Amino acid sequence: MRLVQIAQHADDLERAAAFYEQLTGATPRGMFDPPGLLFFDLDGVRLLLERGAPPSVLYLAVADIDAAVERVRGLGVPVESEPHVIFEHLDTRLGPAGTAEWQAFFRDSEGNLVGLVEQRPIEG
Repeated sequence: MRLVQIAQHADDLERAAAFYEQLTGATPRGMFDPPGLLFFDLDGVRLLLERGAPPSVLYLAVADIDAAVERVRGLGVPVESEPHVIFEHLDTRLGPAGTAEWQAFFRDSEGNLVGLVEQRPIEG
């Protein structure tokens, strides 16, 4: 079994399309309006932006969280939580052993919380 799709609330599909295209660098794969559906393909997982979907928190993997946060700021988006360590991976259950889980948070164009995640080697 694998994750196929995640849905996120969007009031304005055009605004959400522009935001997520700038954020991810991906182009929308399809828009069906009505009924109000917008799809992106994020590395094989569909992101569905839908008027009728409830809000959720998306976590997006990034190679460099500091650069990604600056990119978000460059889009004019306020960062709600600066990059910080959530926990350390001492084994491989949730990520590579010997890495720290860094996360930062902001809100998308529709008011949904989005997390950025980087797993970087533990400093020490």
